[in-house]
Amino acid sequence: MVDLEQKKLWILDMDGTVYLGNQLFPETLPFLQRIQQSGAQYLFFTNNASRAKDTYVQRLQGMGIPAGPDNILTSAETTIAFLKRRRAGQSVYVVGTPDLIRSFEEAGIRVEEEAPIVVASFDTTLTYDKLEKACRYIREGAEFLSTHPDYNCPVEGGFIPDSGAICALITASTGKTPRYFGKPYEDTLEIIQEFTGVAREDMVVVGDRLYTDIALGAQHGVDSVLVLSGETTEEDLRRSDVKPSLVVQNVGSLL
Repeated sequence: MVDLEQKKLWILDMDGTVYLGNQLFPETLPFLQRIQQSGAQYLFFTNNASRAKDTYVQRLQGMGIPAGPDNILTSAETTIAFLKRRRAGQSVYVVGTPDLIRSFEEAGIRVEEEAPIVVASFDTTLTYDKLEKACRYIREGAEFLSTHPDYNCPVEGGFIPDSGAICALITASTGKTPRYFGKPYEDTLEIIQEFTGVAREDMVVVGDRLYTDIALGAQHGVDSVLVLSGETTEEDLRRSDVKPSLVVQNVGSLL
């Protein structure tokens, strides 16, 4: 049995874990208080790259959640870190929101209308023109990257297509699959370790998706907690080869 009281860092998903859509779960604030009382820290890591970090800070604070820039990382930041370290000086064409484009530009990455790298993400401003350009550039040899692999984004009343679904469309047209970032890939844990200085054995991941949140822990030696307040159902869990360290209905059951 995992000893959660000894953990020094709680890596928390957002959508479906601490809130759903614009609705904060009633269990969230008492749970965050218990983390702080235990002497640990919490870090929100979301694969949803459609919003910039400062937008998330405002969103969380607007819900009454104590959070600043030091409490939040997104899959956009793991993608940016890769581009700056491995593709320095190269420009990108982005299938993404204005917030994502701003995040890239503020990090010193050139976003252009035609580029040797295509980055596709969760894009609520998606147009056919964006898709056509991305597919054309990839067919012509552009590298294909994606901020995260999530197929659906949970919202009140159901789900909407996410980054993985958009990339699946591009793959169907081009025959090319992207290199993904975010959860469950190891780049994410490396960024979290650099950001916090906490060892993996002292972390725990909490989230509602088996193939991202829970797989991040299961594949890289970090304990994980699945909450059933978002995407994953008990039937999904029974069918999955990815198993969490612990399963709870919501974060109210933790600590």
